[in-house]
Amino acid sequence: MKKTTVSAFPALFLTLIGSLSLLTAPGQLMAQDATLDTDLEYQPGPFQPDWDSLAKQYKTPDWFRDAKFGIWAHWGVQCVPESGDWCARLTYRPEFPPNNWQTKKGIAVRKIHEEKYGHPSRVGFKDVCKDFSASKWDPEKLVALYKKTGARYFVAMANHHDNFDNWNSTYQQWNSVNVGPKKDLIELWAKAAKNNDLPFGVSIHAARAWEWYEPAFGSDREGPQKGVPYDGNLTKADGEGKWWEGLDPQEFYTRPHEPGAKPDQAYIDKFFLRTKELIDNYRPDLVYFDDHHAPLENVGLKLYSHFYNSNIRWHEGKLEAVINSKGNDERGSRALVEDVERGTKEGLQQRPWQTDTCIGNWHYRANQSYKKPAKVVRMLVDIVSKNGNLLLNVPLKGDGSPDAEALVTLDGIGKWMAVNSDAIYGTRPWKVFGEGPPIAAGFAQENKARKYTAKDIRFTTKGGKLFVFCLVKPTGSVAVKSLGIDSEVAAGTIASVGLVGSDETLKWKQGSAALTIEPATNYPSDHCVCYEVTFK
Repeated sequence: MKKTTVSAFPALFLTLIGSLSLLTAPGQLMAQDATLDTDLEYQPGPFQPDWDSLAKQYKTPDWFRDAKFGIWAHWGVQCVPESGDWCARLTYRPEFPPNNWQTKKGIAVRKIHEEKYGHPSRVGFKDVCKDFSASKWDPEKLVALYKKTGARYFVAMANHHDNFDNWNSTYQQWNSVNVGPKKDLIELWAKAAKNNDLPFGVSIHAARAWEWYEPAFGSDREGPQKGVPYDGNLTKADGEGKWWEGLDPQEFYTRPHEPGAKPDQAYIDKFFLRTKELIDNYRPDLVYFDDHHAPLENVGLKLYSHFYNSNIRWHEGKLEAVINSKGNDERGSRALVEDVERGTKEGLQQRPWQTDTCIGNWHYRANQSYKKPAKVVRMLVDIVSKNGNLLLNVPLKGDGSPDAEALVTLDGIGKWMAVNSDAIYGTRPWKVFGEGPPIAAGFAQENKARKYTAKDIRFTTKGGKLFVFCLVKPTGSVAVKSLGIDSEVAAGTIASVGLVGSDETLKWKQGSAALTIEPATNYPSDHCVCYEVTFK
C-alpha cells in the first residue's frame, strides 16, 4: 500500500485548507494544513495530546453507535503453535508463583514448544515466525462470512505483545512481508473490509513487548538446561548461515535489560513510529489499544491526537474515528470509547462503550471449545441495551483457517441476527436497560455470569418502537414490569405488541403492574426472543 503524505496533496488545496479556521464543535472539526516537521511529530489539528483536549472535543461517531456488532481477527504468529494465548512469553517462563492462573497453562505451552521446535535456548519463539504460513487464509471469504454473520465492522490484529508486525513495517523488520506469510496482511484485510463495505479497524498490542519478553533473556532455573541462555540473548551476527540471517533477534525481543526497567527512549520512539505508520498507511476507522488509559503514557496521547486529527483530514472536517482502550477514568472515557475485556457493564451507560471477547481462545489453541450461539446472542443483547457494542474474536489457525465448530457458532449467530437485527442495528438505549437480578460486571467477569431465565428482560429503541428481549425463550407468559401502567418508568399506553420475525397475533394486556404477553404458538428463535412494542 502506498504511503499517503501531506506532500501528495496539491499545494493550492493545502493553502486553502490551511487558511480555514478550526471549528470546535465535537465531531465536526475543520481540517488544517498538516505538514509534519519530523516523523516523531503528531498530525497537527484541534486535538492536543492531553486528556482535557481529547475529552472536551471527542464525540463517538454514529457509524459505531449504529453498528453494535463487530468481528475481530485476533490472528498472528502466536496462532502457529496452536497452544493458545501468551504462548510467546510462556515458552520462556512457564513457572509462576503459586496460585497464579498461568502456572498450569505455562507448563503446557512450554511442553508443546519443546515437542514441536526444541528447547528455547536453541529454537525460540523467533523461529516460530517462519512457520506462520497463512496458506489457507482467504480474507475476502472470511470478511464476507463475518458480514453474513451480522458484523457491521471488522478489526484485524496489527501486532501483539510478541512484537511481530502484520504489515509491511518500515520500523520493524520482523513483519509478515519479510518473514512467514510474505504478505501484507493488514493491507489485504483492509481491502476485504472495503469490498464488503465494512468499517475497518486495527488492534495494537506491542507497547507491552518490552516487559513481556523479559523472560527470553533468561534461562531455565532448574533441570538439564539450567543456566543455558535462551535465544533472546542472540545477536544479528549469530544468524550467519541460519534461516534468520540478516535479522536481529535483539529487535524482536526488545534488547536485554534489567527486569522491571522502564522502556528506553529508542523503544518508545519506535513504538510511536510503527503505530503512526500503520495509521497513516492504512487509514483505519478504529484503532484498538490493548492498554489501560494510554500506551506508554504521553506517547499514547500523541498517537490519539495524531489519529483523530488525521481522521478529520480524511473525512473533510468530520471526525469519524474510534479509539478503544481499557480501564479509563471519567475523563478517559470521554476521550475515547472504553473497552471492557471479557466483561460487561453493570447498568445503562451514558456514553458508548465496547466489550471485546472471544468465542474461544484469543490465539488459536488445538481442541479448544467454543461459545454457543445462544451465549453470544445474550451477551450482545445485554451489551447493546446498556449502550455498548460487542467485538467478537473468531480464532484462526496459523494457516488462516477457522475450525468447523467455530463456523457452527457463526452460523447460529447469523441465523438469529437475520430475524432480530432490526432490534439491534441503529438502536439506542431506552429509559432503563432491562429487568432481572444484577450480573457480574467488569474485566474478565463473563464466566461468572449467572444463569439467565425468561425473566431477564432487555430493552432497545428505534424509530418510536420499543424492542423487548427475553434473554431466554419463554415457556409461559411474560410479565414486563417496566411497561405496567403504574410503572415508575412511565412508559405510556401501549398500542400494539408483536413478535419480531413472526406474523402471529399475540394476546397481551397492559395492567397496572406489568405488561403481560401470553405465549406464542411458535417462536422464530430458539434463544433470546424479541417483542416489538408501540405506544399510543
